Amino acid sequence: MAESAATLKSLDPRVLDKLSSLSLVARTVVEGFMAGQHRSPHKGSSIEFAQHRQYVPGDETKHVDWKIFARSNRLVVKEFIEETNFSCHLLVDASESMAFSSLDWTKFDYARWCAAAIAHLVISQRDSAGLVVFDEDVRDKVAPKSGMHQQADIVRALEEAEPAGATGVGDVLQWISTRLRRRGIVAIFSDFFDDVDKLVESMTRLTHAGHEPILFQILDPQELEFDYERLLRLDGLEGLGRVKIDPKAIRQAYKEEVRNHQEEVKKNARLLGVDFVPISTSTGLDVALSTYLAHRTARARARS
Repeated sequence: MAESAATLKSLDPRVLDKLSSLSLVARTVVEGFMAGQHRSPHKGSSIEFAQHRQYVPGDETKHVDWKIFARSNRLVVKEFIEETNFSCHLLVDASESMAFSSLDWTKFDYARWCAAAIAHLVISQRDSAGLVVFDEDVRDKVAPKSGMHQQADIVRALEEAEPAGATGVGDVLQWISTRLRRRGIVAIFSDFFDDVDKLVESMTRLTHAGHEPILFQILDPQELEFDYERLLRLDGLEGLGRVKIDPKAIRQAYKEEVRNHQEEVKKNARLLGVDFVPISTSTGLDVALSTYLAHRTARARARS
């Protein structure tokens, strides 16, 4: 019972929001999640030696080649290649609509928590992880690699990003689908407030190229419930201007519009065999992690 309570706490966004760094968030989430799963993220790894490189602070001492140190007084570490290496491409929407929040953290905060946690899990399993931060264009990218330095690069890119600009999920995914060199899981974190036809076209290209997209739709609770009572002044995201509205007058129509958009994305994703995973920013991060692990396990079985 105590372990279960600790696991839930480690996945609670209210707790994560108070942590000092994104790397600490990632480690806390993954360690709590794996404790709840009663499994090790290292289980079943099969690796082979690739090369030496210079030791830097933070490298695990178990990878230091002590024979070379004894001969030359130089600290170098051994790098390895996963024999059945997976590649996970993390795509995070940093457009202005992701800045919305009715909580202490934004949709973008939640999306990068998820991305950082999955990157930590992927690299702990000695798989490769890469990152693309985008709005209507690709803003920043970290090419897929493995190793703790890669995790640090991904975390740094996520920490430096701020939500701004218009959304162009479909266009960006179409561009990316022609440039991903290694086939793998493509985890996309966005509110997907974009043209569905373009999104479907991009998913089709990704699947035809041998990739396995997962659409994580990150929404704030108020975007789902819209239970405001007083007049609202909405500062339009992504250049839509400023308007005043009576939320009670449009609540039903608004909720129906959101529901219809979700259903359309979900239906088209299902037709392509793509997972569509709606997540509220008020819930724990276990859904994102467990969905990724399910896909990784399926791909491992397919390759064995």
